Amino acid sequence: MIRDELDFTGRVAIVTGGATGIGYAAAMQLGQLGADVVIASRTESELNAAAQAIAAASGRRCLAVPTNVKKEEAVIALVERTIAEFGRVDVVINNAGGTRMTRLEEIDTAAWKNIYDLNINSAYWLTREAGRHMIAQRSGAIVNVSSMAGMKGSRGGAHYASAKAALQIFTVNTAAEWGRYGIRCNCVAPGLIASPRAHAAWEVARVPTEEMCRNIPLRRTGTPDELANMLVFFASDAASYITGQVIAVDGGPQVGGIPLD
Repeated sequence: MIRDELDFTGRVAIVTGGATGIGYAAAMQLGQLGADVVIASRTESELNAAAQAIAAASGRRCLAVPTNVKKEEAVIALVERTIAEFGRVDVVINNAGGTRMTRLEEIDTAAWKNIYDLNINSAYWLTREAGRHMIAQRSGAIVNVSSMAGMKGSRGGAHYASAKAALQIFTVNTAAEWGRYGIRCNCVAPGLIASPRAHAAWEVARVPTEEMCRNIPLRRTGTPDELANMLVFFASDAASYITGQVIAVDGGPQVGGIPLD
């Protein structure tokens, strides 16, 4: 039964960007489904509060590890701490990411590198380090969080969109090379997900939510939990024969043609 295949008892998951929004929602679900969870982000106060809430709600251990995922040595230390505390790693959710929208002609080299470190290099470092343990144990599930920008591009986000596109191809390669070790790797590309930080960005941009949702078939933004549902599914045994896939969670296809309203 699918209920049994969503049981993470005895497994250990690392979730980056796990203190807020999508990462927090995924970490909470994993804990409630039986996993011990390691959450990482830069803001220690948010991270500790999230870990306490997840542990209280799930009855499982939730370890907060302050981590700047843009630093290779910090990501290596994150995996080392996980192994020291739990002795294994079964699930990685590469959720950390973000951008500042900038016209292409105004993106300097430092900004370009910063966005690549956050959105693709961090996932490479964590996949590589955790993957060594997964290869040894001949099992594991890696789920990357991309963006619809990685599929369609984004004016004002050339650095971000190209980094997310790279993450999607990195997903495919990881799945192709590591499937023989029993490791699966999939990717989720969110559309408009109404996390607290996304709301704050939309307010700065002064674009009404109704206007942003006009061309979305479901006519609304998604929630962090709706995105986390797919992340957890991909990480679970319910997706045991799915690997190398990129799926959009975006409220439906936006197509041209005659206006319907």
